[in-house]
Amino acid sequence: MFHPTVFENVKYAFENQIYDLDNLDGVIEVTDRADLLDLALMSREFRVSFRLKDSEKVTAQVVLFSSIKDLGDEILEVPGASPGCMLLLRFYMEVEDESDQCEDIQNTLFAIWGPDLQPVQTLSFIYEQEQETCNNTIELKFKRQINEDQMEDIPELLKHMIQSAEELETL
Repeated sequence: MFHPTVFENVKYAFENQIYDLDNLDGVIEVTDRADLLDLALMSREFRVSFRLKDSEKVTAQVVLFSSIKDLGDEILEVPGASPGCMLLLRFYMEVEDESDQCEDIQNTLFAIWGPDLQPVQTLSFIYEQEQETCNNTIELKFKRQINEDQMEDIPELLKHMIQSAEELETL
């Protein structure tokens, strides 16, 4: 009989909460979903992207990642191992005035998430194409693994993501 892994359980918990916010509550709109298995590294990755309802400026994304070591430790019940998966939150948006807007983004996310999650902003543009904006990918990476013990925190985490998207929309 199939026994779901920590990755699967956490993935389903996120998926259920996010789709409830889309289908039942109408707060967000899911825009993309990927459930990937990397056969070269034997790793798993799950991504789900969403926007606030009737919004086009900011896209939020939840990313779960699990390595072969995590999976092996769990299946083999390695003593002392605590299997889990890594969590990464991303926000995508365009910025016009990088120096001011990026600082505002940093301060906004710091106020919501606190000092433990330091936002990393990566700016990009297409070379030789005249644009007045840059694409900004903002990442918040959790420093420790998560597992089923943190599943009850998912609604609060998603609430913070929605608040982040709402405030980023105003910048």
